[in-house]
Amino acid sequence: MSARASAAAAGEWLWLQRAVLVLVSPRQVFAALRDDSEAAARVRSEAVLALIFLSGIASVLWTPNYGRLMDDVAYDGLLVAIVAFIGGGIYGAAVYYAGGLLLHWATRALGGTTFRQARHVLAFASAPLALSLFVVWPVRLAVYGEDVFRSGGSDHGAGNTAFVVFELAFVAWTVGLIVLGLRELYRR
Repeated sequence: MSARASAAAAGEWLWLQRAVLVLVSPRQVFAALRDDSEAAARVRSEAVLALIFLSGIASVLWTPNYGRLMDDVAYDGLLVAIVAFIGGGIYGAAVYYAGGLLLHWATRALGGTTFRQARHVLAFASAPLALSLFVVWPVRLAVYGEDVFRSGGSDHGAGNTAFVVFELAFVAWTVGLIVLGLRELYRR
């Protein structure tokens, strides 16, 4: 392996670690986004892709349509997972680009960010949503099983309301990280 390839691999590994570190030490991660060079963006790309896919999957699972997938007898658990992966990837990519564009336009009055910086702030700020896929969903599936994906199942009432509130806390955490990320990006 050449020195350039091993340096790139080390940089990619560092950004994958930062995708998790943003949950506990976000200032450090967002400060590193100030470097908007092609090389810096290239080594961040895998972490960005992982975050947008995972947060997209977590987001689409909360939509009402996914709560009725298993009403169709053709769907089983594996097919629900495949549909969630594909739908989450599409949704995550759409929010990444459209949300990044909105964030870019909104920050122009403050001096602006590049479109890439706006997208990367959005991606790293979505880490709490990605985390919810591993924290909220396993518990919800353990409690309700396949009823999560059926209409009229046992996943209604106070228990489900608690899960919704918990998920909304992850959304609020994400919004807070977007604000913090933009503030840190402008701090020089």
